[in-house]
Order: sequence, then C-alpha cells, then structure tokens
Amino acid sequence: MAGSTFQTNPIDLERLLDDCHRGVIQLPDFQRSWVWDENRIKSLIASVSRAFPVGALMSLDTGGPVNFRPRLVEGAPATGRQTAPQSLLLDGQQRITSLYQVILRGKVVETVTPKKKKVRRWFYIDIRKALDEAVDREEAIIGVPEDRTERTDFGREITRDLSTPEKEYAALVYPVCQVFDWDKWQDGFDDFWSGDQNKKLREDFRSFKRQVLENFKYYRVPVIALDRSTSKEAVCVVFEKVNTGGKALDAFELVTALYAASGHELRKDWYGDDSTKGRHRRLADALRPAHSDAGILASVSNTDFLQAISLFYTRERRRTAEQAGKQGKELPAVSGNRQALLDLPLDAYKQFETKVEHGFTQAAKFLHMLHIYRIFDLPYQSQIVPLAAILADVGEAWEHDAVRAKLVQWYWNGVFGELYGSAVESRSARDFMEVPLWLKGGSEPSTVSETIFRSDRLKTMRMRLSAAYKGMNALLMKEGAQDFRSGQKFDHTVFFGENVDIHHIFPQGWCRSQGIEPAIFDSIINKTPLSFRTNRIIGGVAPSQYIAKLEKGNETTPAIERQKLETYLRSHLIDPMLLRGDKFEIFMDVRQKQLLALIEQAMGKAAYTGNLTEEGDDAEADEDATEAELTIVAA
Repeated sequence: MAGSTFQTNPIDLERLLDDCHRGVIQLPDFQRSWVWDENRIKSLIASVSRAFPVGALMSLDTGGPVNFRPRLVEGAPATGRQTAPQSLLLDGQQRITSLYQVILRGKVVETVTPKKKKVRRWFYIDIRKALDEAVDREEAIIGVPEDRTERTDFGREITRDLSTPEKEYAALVYPVCQVFDWDKWQDGFDDFWSGDQNKKLREDFRSFKRQVLENFKYYRVPVIALDRSTSKEAVCVVFEKVNTGGKALDAFELVTALYAASGHELRKDWYGDDSTKGRHRRLADALRPAHSDAGILASVSNTDFLQAISLFYTRERRRTAEQAGKQGKELPAVSGNRQALLDLPLDAYKQFETKVEHGFTQAAKFLHMLHIYRIFDLPYQSQIVPLAAILADVGEAWEHDAVRAKLVQWYWNGVFGELYGSAVESRSARDFMEVPLWLKGGSEPSTVSETIFRSDRLKTMRMRLSAAYKGMNALLMKEGAQDFRSGQKFDHTVFFGENVDIHHIFPQGWCRSQGIEPAIFDSIINKTPLSFRTNRIIGGVAPSQYIAKLEKGNETTPAIERQKLETYLRSHLIDPMLLRGDKFEIFMDVRQKQLLALIEQAMGKAAYTGNLTEEGDDAEADEDATEAELTIVAA
C-alpha cells in the first residue's frame, strides 16, 4: 500500500540550532551562502520573541538515492564536518542560518544595512520596549556594531555602549545570543540592580523572562521531513515550489550537487573561474561579431547543455537494450526531460560533454548560414538543443550539400510548422532519433512529414516574437534581399553595421491615413528587413513618395538609378510598380503568394491553400511597441 514519503513534526528551536552547530543538520552543497539584511533579521527575532510562526522548514533524510554533498550551516564550527549529517535542510536556510548565527553561535553576525553596506552586528532586545504593548516589537530589537558601541559625529561621540555585561544591565538590554541560557546574565543583572530601591527593575526582568525569553526557549518549528526514499525528481519539484523568493533551483543545480558528491565541479565547468573560461562564456563567444556583446548561443542555458548530453546517453541505453533483445515498452525512452537529467551519470556527462559542445558551436555556424545572427531573431531557442545534438552526432557530414539541404529543410519545417513552442522535450527526442537516420537515407522525420503550413498564416504573422515571423525575415535575407538605399545584401557584417531590422514597406503612418487596420498592415506580408538609415528615409509617407526620394537623393544620400532601385525591391519579392502606384491591396495579395512560394521552397512541400479554416480565432495581438519605436518618421 502506498504511503506518504514525509512526516511533519514540530521540533524545538534550541534542538534545531544545536543540531546545526554539531553538524547533525547540514545543507546540500548547492545551497549557496548569502547574508540576510539587518532589518529581516530583526523582524525574525521579533517574531520568535512573540511566539509568532516563521514558517515551516523542509528537510531530507540522508542515506537514500539522492546523494548530495553536504555543507555546514554558515558559521558552524569545522568540527561538524566530522559528523555524518542525519538530514539536509532543503527549505528554510535563510531563517535557520540567521537564527543560528544570532542566537547560538556566540559570535558577531555579518549582515547588510538598508543602504546595502556590509556590517557586523550584535543583536539585543530592549527590555522596557519589549514589555510595552504599545511599542512594535521590531522597535525593541537593537543591532549594534562589532565593538558593541554606537557613535555619532563621525565617531567622536558615543551614544550607546554595551561593551561589558555591566553596561548591558545598566541600559536594560538583553543579548539575543543568550536567550537559551539566561541564568548567569540574570545573576549579574540582579547583583547590578540590588537593593530594595531596584526591586521593580528585577521584577521587570522576571516579566521579560516569562513574556519574551521563554518564547525562545519553548519555541517549536514545524519541520516537513522527506524520508530517504524520496526520488530525485520529487526533490527537484520541492525546490521549484519552495524557492519562490529567488531563482528556483533547476535540474542543473541538483545535478551539480549530485556530481559534487563524486568530487566533480559541474558549476566550474559551466561558469569557469578566474583562470579558466567556462563553457557558458565559450558558447556565448562562438561566432560573436567584434562589435556585439554576445553571439547567437549566449542564451543557451546549462540545462539546455545537459539535455543535449542526456539525448546521447539515453539513446545509447536504448540501443544497448535493443541489442539485448528488448522490445516495445521494455525499451528505455530517449529523453532530455527533468528526470532524465537527474539520472544522468557523471561518467556519461564526461563521455559526451566535448562532443556536445562542438555540436553547439556548429549550430552557431549553421544559424549564421541561414542569416540568423542575433538571439532576438532566433525563431526558437528550444530548437537549438536538438540542432546541436544532431550536428554533434553527424559530425562533418552536415557540411556536404545533400546532407545540409535536408538539415535546413528540417529546421524550417520546425520553424514554420511552429513545432518548438510546446511539447519541446518529446519533439527534441523524436528529432534526435529520426533526423540523423534520415540524413543517412532513412525515412523522413515526423517534423518534416507531418508539418503543414497554411497560406493564410502569413496574414496573421504580426508579432515580432513569433517564430514563423522571424523565420520569414531570415529567409528573405538568405535569398539575397538588398537594402533599398545601399543595395547591400545582409551578411553578418552589414547586418550589425547597418542596424538591420524588420520594417514596414507601406509605412504605418500612411496606412493609418488610408483607414487600413493594423491587423492588416502589421502583417509580415507588409514587412521586410531594412537598415535603420533606410527606414528613416522611408518615414511615414506613401511608397511612391519615398521611392521618389531614393531616386532623387540628397546631400547625404546619392541618387539611385531607377533600374537599380527596382532590382533592390524585387530582391524583397516586391513588385516595384505596385509601390509606385501605392496599390496596397494588390501588393498584399501578390506578395503573399511570393512569400508563400519561398516558404514552400524552404519546407520542401506545398502549403495548404484551401478554404477550410483553422480551429479557433486569431488571438495574436497587434504589433507591440517595439515595432513603432523602430520606425522613425523623417522630418
């Protein structure tokens, strides 16, 4: 019978902190150290002092399949490393570390002021304010510098001195680092305030002890303890759910911790260090133009890289199972999903890492060949993973014309079929299995054989973030589109040097003046790649007017011969006579057919041109503000 894999038990705060001190409770090594700010620490102390809840903790019992390398709670003595931890703290590190350092460690606490200055603080509770119900408890929590002395006037005047126990007694403030053991402090306090005349002060301290200090002594924290049988995937889900205050810990962080238990620094592989450039930087620099901050691979994530390796490893396992005679459901799946990443052995990572990195750098070369130069213009970030894995798998064979043509066809089918926007992991695995076989003469992969492009989709491509929209732009540049003004083709040098982007052919201003709806004129049919300077000349006037300006020229722009300009226009699949006559409707119809032919050529198949409408209504919004900002009206 299936049962719960966790228990919820309240545990005394004093015991929890003592377990942290002795190393019985530790942190998984990927839980990075950080410092809580002073105000949050004060708020935490105030909550515990009033016996208010501060949230549950979550721990994982050690000794199970999830073998993270442990790390002591920040500030715990090094002797704790000799202790094998019984549990690892998964959620609540900030709270427990802060409470441990403030209450049990007995040393000054490193923290950060509201002005983001790193400081060292001792914390106290103002006894009078803590007993006054009219005072907010957080106002009763005091932080003083490392020498326990506060100064003003640039350090010349002392405003608070708590540097000895006697001065603490005199100021009626209690050190938070002694909330579990008040007897000695109380004895000193009673001696300091002896005599009948100070009886009220001694009674006040006893009230403070009952109302405040005992809340620390008897405070219990709910702890959700995951037992040692908890799976890696479950632990990953836990982190995704509980780490809402910052960056969720993904599969890479957990694999990093798993590999660390075997002595391998996966984080160093990816990010490098002071002396070594990490893989992330190497990929970001791949084919990076000299005047650009990052190359086309700059957004490849660490989990993307692990996914590509996982595709190789899981395919190898499947092939081994096939050789052993297994069939059907007995065969392990080829996968790059989260569970597959968590199950990726260190030796498999080492086996494929160099090969996969080369595959990614080849992917950058492939994308540049398709005139995709910027991350902003990349149709699908997610399609880079199978692309890199396939290129790594086939090696130099992809540089042969016949093989490259098939690979290009697969890529454009993925883009114009808009297949990498959902169910990405299963699509990637299927393509990794099918495409290399196809390149060697096998059957068409499902991404190619099952994809259909609808001709009416061109009318609804309006969003700059749409994969098909970006793909259309790249296809035009690949086919040799020339800038209206300079006549230059858009290789990577011209692309970056001239600040090329997608702009309207019939300008927005003119279209609006003619009563044409944005849903029509913002379509990709009315867009094409142009340089910034050319778009500035175009402005918001009728095409017939800006064509006349280009042909006439001015003091900064030479005149362009009519025949040359018409050649430039035709390279964008634009009929010059329709622009000269400002014939918008005819232009849209003719250019739609031209663009459709270009897509059909790229996909290697005819598009659907029938009348059967696609299910659902068009939900794609009009062009966003970015496009408007890119179009500058000429003065």
